[in-house]
Amino acid sequence: MTRDYRKGMQFLADARERLDMVAKKLKLDPGLVDKLKFPKRALIVSIPVKMDNGHLRVFTGYRVQHNLDRGPGKGGIRYHPEVTLEEVTALAMLMTWKCAVVNIPFGGAKGGVYCNPREMSLKELEGLTRRFTYEIMMMIGPEKDIAAPDVYTNPQVMSWMMDTYSMHQGFSVPGVVTGKPVHLGGSKGRLDATGRGVMFVTREGLKHISLSLKGTTIAIQGFGNVGSASAKLLSEAGAKIIAVSDISGGLFNPKGIDIPSLIKHVKRTKYKVIKGFKGPQFISDFKRANEKLFGLKVDVLIPAALENQITEENAGIIKAKMITEAANGPITPRADKILAKKKIFIIPDILANAAGVVVSYFEWVQDTQALFWKEEEVNRRLEEIMTEAFYDVLRAAKKHRVDMRMAAYMLAVFRVADATRLRGIYP
Repeated sequence: MTRDYRKGMQFLADARERLDMVAKKLKLDPGLVDKLKFPKRALIVSIPVKMDNGHLRVFTGYRVQHNLDRGPGKGGIRYHPEVTLEEVTALAMLMTWKCAVVNIPFGGAKGGVYCNPREMSLKELEGLTRRFTYEIMMMIGPEKDIAAPDVYTNPQVMSWMMDTYSMHQGFSVPGVVTGKPVHLGGSKGRLDATGRGVMFVTREGLKHISLSLKGTTIAIQGFGNVGSASAKLLSEAGAKIIAVSDISGGLFNPKGIDIPSLIKHVKRTKYKVIKGFKGPQFISDFKRANEKLFGLKVDVLIPAALENQITEENAGIIKAKMITEAANGPITPRADKILAKKKIFIIPDILANAAGVVVSYFEWVQDTQALFWKEEEVNRRLEEIMTEAFYDVLRAAKKHRVDMRMAAYMLAVFRVADATRLRGIYP
């Protein structure tokens, strides 16, 4: 495997550029801005794993804590062949702002392992996970830093992490990770939480631009956990999903795609992809499928894949009235400027996909109290927090006469900066 380090470096540069823009608006002290630009700590670890063929292979893993002034670190673990330290650092910074914008008491963290999980057996993934957990154990814990699933990780990976950490403590510590199965202390409603939050803010965003969710046309880039959950919940609410894409290509049907059937199909396939689904037009070329999807005349476009998908090269073809960023950092700053000129209403990532960390917070609370909630209560509390956060950001946008992204960042950065100012600098 070879990595393109430039992507991660540009992603981090973009995150810091956005912070500079926000700091200028808020008139923050330059020293405080520098503190917020760089992570509190970052750990690089080597992960030796005995593969199924008997050979030893060494992987590289990362855990980055960006800021802990508002509470313990919170952030996912991703297994991906393009993971770099710079990418993980940028994502940890985004987690800081995400937790702050929905006003939950966590700081930002993130982790990742440079690997291709699609080419690894379950046994190899377990060995990788357990050794990675051991190597970062000095940084994690329910009071220090709580991990969660991310790209190509899932409740099973979280179960291995929790068990490994607990074995070294000598007792069960369910609160060290979130996104676990319910039988191990996971929260009901966690699996679909991010997609449910996407549905809530999309609904409120449509109200703002004088549209109704019922009958709205939507295109979704990415059909993993977040993309599929968003599609399911939006279609159940009456929206029409006319296009979806993933690494295998794209599906297009102006009359609407049968999302429940597509989800069943994806679960049956070996690599969990949309390829092979019968009915809609299918484009197998990944790049061409994305170009068509981005260029569709739809009410809502939902990028739910990886970062830096909408750039200055393709932003001009977008015809959607609204974009809900279900992925982290899918739009580059230069693309943002192009979309602003087109007057496209954008619900930014740190708000749009924050429901996952909100329900992770609920799970952590339930674990630490050993008192669990019904799914209806989880969803009700989630809707309250996400709706309140949406209107907090919308009010800030109107007050400061800025777009939703700048408003979300101003609100989040102010909250983190204020916590840092109140705590002071040690010693």
